[in-house]
Amino acid sequence: MSLLTPAAQPIPDGPPPLANPRKPKIALPPGACDSHCHIYGPFARFPLPPERSFTPNEAPETALRRLHDHLGFTRAVIVQSQGHGHDHEPLLDALAVGRGRYRGVALLRPGDSPDLIRRFDVAGICGVRFSFMSHLGFPDLDAVRSVIAMVEPYGWHVAIHVGGSGLIDLEDFIGSIPTPVVIDHMARPDIGEGVEGPILTALLRCLESGRVWVKLSGAERLSKLHAPYEDVAPMVRSLFANAPERLLWGSDWPHVNLHGPMPDDGELVDFLGRLTTPGLRRRILVDNPAAFFGFPAIDAKTA
Repeated sequence: MSLLTPAAQPIPDGPPPLANPRKPKIALPPGACDSHCHIYGPFARFPLPPERSFTPNEAPETALRRLHDHLGFTRAVIVQSQGHGHDHEPLLDALAVGRGRYRGVALLRPGDSPDLIRRFDVAGICGVRFSFMSHLGFPDLDAVRSVIAMVEPYGWHVAIHVGGSGLIDLEDFIGSIPTPVVIDHMARPDIGEGVEGPILTALLRCLESGRVWVKLSGAERLSKLHAPYEDVAPMVRSLFANAPERLLWGSDWPHVNLHGPMPDDGELVDFLGRLTTPGLRRRILVDNPAAFFGFPAIDAKTA
């Protein structure tokens, strides 16, 4: 049986994102940033590499921009995904088209050249990501340290994608990283462990260091109840109470490798809205991303 669609494209591993998410009930503050999203394609220009770890649906920058315009985001951080592997051309093209609207996060290897990193830095890439997930593979820590040393002179941050007890295993290593660190998707704990569970406890220890940030993304992955994700709310409130100045929010659009219903991105925005005051919302969506990713600050009095 053929593995190709009639358009000669690989069959995606999962469903596409919702085509028509609803408008959020809350109005986002000027300069709101989606701090974690991905793009794929268009495949006619940027074909998927054969060595990818999964096959995404096409989700190009044009679709991301439409989504953000609909939801009320004017800034975003596009994270390079293993769906496109180490081919960063879609990301670089989006950064050029966005003209300051976007920042990027790269996937790098120890053998990558200094010229490549300089090119990425000029383009608007400001971080490097490492995934410690079973479905994506575990990088060698010596290789990770080598890459961190390569990007440290540029002031890039390090994004850590880890799940469950992996955060506990990596806690000492994370503490040794000399650059700012952000932990993706709230470290993907088992939400059934509650706010006293070992993963959230480890995450709070990382926050207490003053050098680690956390992305409030992935509620749709953590929830055992699905929308409106109320079982995730106690964990998020705990993070609010401990380090609101080092929290970021991301949609994780287009929600690849998700085993469950596709989320409504308007619902995800309103999940944050229900848990925050306008001041806290502005901090998480505007002020914190500007400080962490290097976007121009927005004066609240003139916004």
